[in-house]
Amino acid sequence: GDGKIFVLDLSEAVRIRTGEAGDTAL
Repeated sequence: GDGKIFVLDLSEAVRIRTGEAGDTAL
């Protein structure tokens, strides 16, 4: 369980850094 959450958080953090999820997520 924790491993899956970690991967999701990591991928989301990368998207935020690249600016892809900045506007898309919201």
